[in-house]
This record gives sequence, C-alpha cells and structure tokens, in this order.
Amino acid sequence: MKLATIKSTHKDGTLVITNKEMTHYTPAEHLAATMQHAFDNWDAVAPALLELYSQINTGQVETFPLKQGDLLAPLPRGFQFLDGSVYLSHVELTRKSRGAEMPPNLYHDPLMYQGTADHFMAAHDPIEIANTDWGLDFEAEVVVVTNHVPQGVTVEDAGKHVVALGLINDISLRALAKEELLKGFGFIHVKPHNTLSPVFVTPDELGDAWHENKLHLPMHCTLNGELFGKCEAGEDMYFDYAQLIHHAAKTRPLHAGTVIGAGTISNHDRSKGSSCIVERRMLETLEHGEAKTPFLNDGDIIRIEMPDSTGTSPFGVIEQKVVAKK
Repeated sequence: MKLATIKSTHKDGTLVITNKEMTHYTPAEHLAATMQHAFDNWDAVAPALLELYSQINTGQVETFPLKQGDLLAPLPRGFQFLDGSVYLSHVELTRKSRGAEMPPNLYHDPLMYQGTADHFMAAHDPIEIANTDWGLDFEAEVVVVTNHVPQGVTVEDAGKHVVALGLINDISLRALAKEELLKGFGFIHVKPHNTLSPVFVTPDELGDAWHENKLHLPMHCTLNGELFGKCEAGEDMYFDYAQLIHHAAKTRPLHAGTVIGAGTISNHDRSKGSSCIVERRMLETLEHGEAKTPFLNDGDIIRIEMPDSTGTSPFGVIEQKVVAKK
C-alpha cells in the first residue's frame, strides 16, 4: 500500500492512503492520526490500512484529488535517520580520489552515521541555500522505515522489521565537509534537512523488485532536464538492509519510525552515471586532473525517481528547485 501525509493544522499532518496511481487519496486518520502513529502501532493498524488501500483502488470509498502542494513529507518529523554508505564503488572512488586506501573493516562492518531527522522536506519543496559556495549536492538514496526493533536483533530477524520504503534526497554541502571531518566528531553543517519521496510504500507493493532485503530498481536522476544517472539499487550493494538494521541495533533498540538509508547508489559500471555530483567530479578529476561539473546553483532543478518495469515510479517523484536566499 501507499501512505502519505497531507498538510493540516498539526505539524505532523494527517495520514492518508493514496491509490496505486497516486492521483487520489482517502483519509486514514480514523485508523492512525499520523504516519508516526501508524508506525508506533503497526501490527494493530496495518491490516485495516491495507483494507482501506484495497477499497480506494476498487472505488469503494470516497476519494479526493491528490495535489503535490497539499503534501508534507510522509514523515514530516522523525525520531531518527541513520544513513549508511554500503555502495563500496562510491566509497572506493572517494578514497582513491584523495590517495587513501580502503580500511579493511569496511568490508565486514557497515559505515553508518546519524543524520538529521527533526524535519524532512516534501518532495517538491525548494532547496533554499544561504551560500552557494558551500557546494550544494544531491544524493539519491533508498530508505527503509522500521517498526520497533529490539536491541541485538539478528540479521535473520532484522528484515522482518522493514514496514515501508521510500526515496530520499540526502542533501550535502560538500565544501563544508573537510573542516568537519578534520574534527573527527561527525556532521552538523554538512547535512541540512533532507527530502523524502511523496509516499512511503510497503514491501508487498513492490513485488519481485524487493527481495533479499534489497530493492532491485534503477534510480534515475535528472539535472536541469538532462539524465545524470540511472544506477541500479540492487547491484553492488555490499550490505543489505537487514544487515544495516542489525548493525544499527547492536547497542540500542530502534524506535518505530526509524529511517535507515544505504547511501548514495553507485555502480562499478560507470556508464550508468552517478547519483550525486561529487562522484562525477571525482571521476573527472581522476580522468582529466580536474573537476568540471559544478555543484548545484540558484535555479537548478534536480529530479529523482525510481521507475519499475512498467515505467511507473512507485514512490512518486522528488523534484526540487534550488533557491538562493537573498
């Protein structure tokens, strides 16, 4: 099923169910007031939400036209966003570009940090930036959302805690990264608020594309109308989402509604392009001795989607315009 959040008087909006085509919605607040409420009570409310999804797709309930301007992010405010970097083709390239070797533990212990979750932007919100010299970049990723995960969950059980999937534009300010990395204490300035796809989708909705705890679909990224990358999410993913959940829950339980990313999608086959600008810049530097592709600037438009075998994007589309704050 497909779940979204409509704007309301509450900061966390109102939970709705959309039809498969994401053209109409029906309210679900009688079952769960908000997306977080649904995740908190998933086992109790999921069957009724699924029944409502069936009813909206068979014309049994009243519906309303779905307008992008009425949507908040599916989860406007989250308890936790944990982001991995498990496409080692991307990590290897990053380190190679600065003459560094890959740490051996990255091949058996996932790389992960805690990102910003107090606010997620809606899929068509502008990206406002106070200084375009900060190196504004997009990062196209797939995220999973969990129900409550107990501390120490096994890899075998971890995948059972995935209740929804979505896309994220994990926005980064590359020029600020070096200074923060030198401090050795994590990111603050480099990672502003991120953007979620219009809807969250339950795993059953994705059919064969979701298997082995990986999503096997291409991530299409378009910059100013030109294709930037079409990397395959299921390929070259060194750790799957069950392994990421297991890693994240090693020393603590995970609250229902935890959002977990696998990092920028990247393939060893470079003909598939890139899912972020910095990767293309690194390739340019290695090949030509300098980077030519600029970071995002005022007026640029980034579009992120993940079409399935029919050409339909099950998560909807993230499309954002960069706006330089005056």
